Amino acid sequence: MRDIAEGLASWHSAGVRFAVATVVRTWKSAPRRPGAAMAVTESGEVRGSVSGGCVEGAVYEVAREVLASGEAVLKTYGVSDDDALEAGLTCGGVVDILVRPADDDHFPELPAVLGHIATGRPVAVASVLSGDAYPGGNLVVAPDTAGAAGTLGNARLDAAITEQARGMLAQGHTGVVHIGRNGEQRMDQLAVFVQSFAPPPRMLVFGAIDFAGAVARIGKFLGYHVTVCDARPVFATRERFPDADELVVQWPHLFLEEHPVDEDTVICVLTHDPKFDVPLLERALRTPARYIGAMGSRRTHEDRLTRLREAGVSESALARLSAPIGLDLGARTPEETAVAIMAEIIALRWGGTGERLTRTELSIHH
Repeated sequence: MRDIAEGLASWHSAGVRFAVATVVRTWKSAPRRPGAAMAVTESGEVRGSVSGGCVEGAVYEVAREVLASGEAVLKTYGVSDDDALEAGLTCGGVVDILVRPADDDHFPELPAVLGHIATGRPVAVASVLSGDAYPGGNLVVAPDTAGAAGTLGNARLDAAITEQARGMLAQGHTGVVHIGRNGEQRMDQLAVFVQSFAPPPRMLVFGAIDFAGAVARIGKFLGYHVTVCDARPVFATRERFPDADELVVQWPHLFLEEHPVDEDTVICVLTHDPKFDVPLLERALRTPARYIGAMGSRRTHEDRLTRLREAGVSESALARLSAPIGLDLGARTPEETAVAIMAEIIALRWGGTGERLTRTELSIHH
């Protein structure tokens, strides 16, 4: 829902009635992950997607029915179902989709959830999928100890789900929890969908060059919180980097010393200048960043490795460095190069091979 949150906030503030369809479970080669959402208004306007086109038409009709009835519906679409085949889900996957009204009567906590998403604050939303708990209830959970908003039916259930939701939120995990109707951990009378909205992962782009502008644009498009950093104020300008969330004029290695890096952060070093690269990479390779890539020719990279070894960087640390940066796409322009860089980041994140799918027999959706 994060990708349509701004639009939902606009609809809500304008008093528009709408329903939200959310993927809550998937099996096999389902095209979208749990949490993917599509919203439909009374007038028929649509935002988002739950299947990349496979079942949107069928879900659209269900959403219109839900708006008319005011009752939430859980629908399953799979390759063996006539409805799914008719709707076009021929990829072999199976999806459970929860469709529910999103007005003040049925989801009064929605504005608070959208506010958390808009400001980058972590939040989780728990909803009962099956069982005899409070129908249509939602529990909104923040990562602190200030309590939760809403209810799933009773205090003990709310307390148990709050604890589990905070753990899932800390890991950025969205999924279904099975639990007893009063929060008993060893029972499974209820299926509760917990959707986590963790802050977007960070992308640190060092070097205010044209390639950095393209990387920032695509990184932002893919959901990263993008910071562009360069020590040269004449190049690090908002006019050149309108898509960056943050623009910092500072020596890159000093910036990295002052800003903690977590396991979800990706670092792109595009300066290919030893006076910037070496002190920056020396520090970057000590962080738990998921990806560290550096631009430059193979000759530049060999020189860079020599300097880093002289600075005391270990071979195991150097093995984490993706350089030359990106996949071999034959890229020429800054935009094509940015696609190659982001393709490598995506492949490493999800375990992709970088091969053409037509040459593999692997699952399309890892």
